[in-house]
Amino acid sequence: MAWSGGKDAAWTLHTLRQEGCVEVVGLLTTLTEGFDRISMQGIRRDVLHAQAEVAGLPVLESWIPQQADNTTYETAFANTLAEAQARWPGIQDIAFGDLLLTDVRDWRNALCARHGWQTHYPLFGADTNTLARDMIAGGLRASLCCVDTRQLDARFAGRHFDFDLLAELPCDIDPCGEHGEFHTCVYAGPMFARPLTLNQGETTLRDQRFAYTDWVLAS
Repeated sequence: MAWSGGKDAAWTLHTLRQEGCVEVVGLLTTLTEGFDRISMQGIRRDVLHAQAEVAGLPVLESWIPQQADNTTYETAFANTLAEAQARWPGIQDIAFGDLLLTDVRDWRNALCARHGWQTHYPLFGADTNTLARDMIAGGLRASLCCVDTRQLDARFAGRHFDFDLLAELPCDIDPCGEHGEFHTCVYAGPMFARPLTLNQGETTLRDQRFAYTDWVLAS
């Protein structure tokens, strides 16, 4: 399954395991060269691998350069799909944690279909207000690692994804950040064998838009 390191991917993994219809064998993650972090989320690579370890799954890394265009991304993604098929012969199903955006889903469907893969979206169409609360009530623990300051005030960067946060979000912000308002780094939940201990680092503004909060794996 596609793994961003955030709450939606983590809850998708939990949902798939609860349903028991498929076996998740690995995580596919896109990382950015030079930053050594998960693309968009900005989560450190060692945190990614710690997440995978407590989830009990291996990671396949799809690397893209900084400022990668869509063609470069698709090529890297296709190469990693091929790597997955070499590792698990016959595999052709991949799950994503998308919730609402049909244009993103259609683009993923087209990309994966070109390479013979079937896509799955266990959470798609869910009411995000209910879903956000179900995640928290279900034991998922995450912190905001990226905030789009054109949509949400930078003061939310680094906040925990909890009921207090949901209560403070402006009414035009999706509770799950599905329109890119914010991204999260998950550190505990029913999809993990044990919680991770992460220390909050600095918050940095990039591209005069995105407030990234660094989450560092405790030694």
